[in-house]
Amino acid sequence: FGIHALLIVTVTLSPATAPAQSEKSTSGDVYPPLWDLAPENLLDFLVKDNKIVINAWNYQERLGVYKNLLNSSAKYFTAFGSQNFGNILWGLPLQHGWQFRTGRLADPSGVTSCGYEDGDLLCISVRSWWSCMNYYLAIIPFLGAVEAGLFGQLQYEIEILPPEEQRADFCYSVADCRSRIPKLMDEWKAYFEVNNFTFFFIFSVSPATFSSFKLDDALCLMWRAHVSSIAYALPKFQDSLKYLSDPEASFGEDWANAVDFIAATHFSTDLQNINNFQAFLPQRMLIEGDVLPSISDFSPQQNRVLLSLRALHKANQLTGGLLLKLWQKAMSTEAGRKMGRKLIEDLASS
Repeated sequence: FGIHALLIVTVTLSPATAPAQSEKSTSGDVYPPLWDLAPENLLDFLVKDNKIVINAWNYQERLGVYKNLLNSSAKYFTAFGSQNFGNILWGLPLQHGWQFRTGRLADPSGVTSCGYEDGDLLCISVRSWWSCMNYYLAIIPFLGAVEAGLFGQLQYEIEILPPEEQRADFCYSVADCRSRIPKLMDEWKAYFEVNNFTFFFIFSVSPATFSSFKLDDALCLMWRAHVSSIAYALPKFQDSLKYLSDPEASFGEDWANAVDFIAATHFSTDLQNINNFQAFLPQRMLIEGDVLPSISDFSPQQNRVLLSLRALHKANQLTGGLLLKLWQKAMSTEAGRKMGRKLIEDLASS
């Protein structure tokens, strides 16, 4: 069954035309936009009434949440490259940066100027499907890390400011999220706690045994929490898709579906891997009239990646989710996962 699933996914993702030449991102900047300006310490956020107050509806502040997670977990990844580049949390802020750069965090209904250059560019709209989904991949991991003790004993409580509407769709503190979404909090907390435990246990034995920090185990826990966040948020924000064009809404759902397949391979979400992969995601929002695989201002590879995501989603729907189950079975061994990762890398680079 496992090999069968691999074959189906390989056929689904295979290029219909001759492979295009590899195309590198021209930005030259490996970090998310405005990374240098984001708060890098929890005390860089507003401190008021004995609380650290974070505005998660401002791009720079939400980015600061990620920056604090990256900085505080850096010590676990020193064996995986310099400058914290090997940290597997990079996937989250880089994806958020792509959303910001491509206009996906702005108000898609056009009612407000939130997220637009002629309005409040740094504003994150609660009407954006992308920004609401991302909340569960930013604030929930962060609060899970706070609860797990990643930041040590904090002298202040953390409070997240609510959006102007849809307040009931989110939670705003460790206690609030713990009472509303305990299972999701548990999964993110488990990721950060295992990293803590592994780090202290290894170093209390011998620094030379650092290699026993198994990156694959960390990736397994991180992806499990990541997939759970999406599974929880997807039905909650289904209604927000109505603000998007049909091609963009389809792409959003295709992308959410693809994450399940990527997660099963324990794909490493370090800085270089994610930057390489994101070069093939669309550089703007899709609009009515965009037809795959012939969107003229997208590269052949971008067209191909989007078409592959569409085909994978359709194939999974047609099999009632069986394709994903077979794929997960194929990915249950390290040898299978290696093949799966190779398939993903080939898709993005051929």
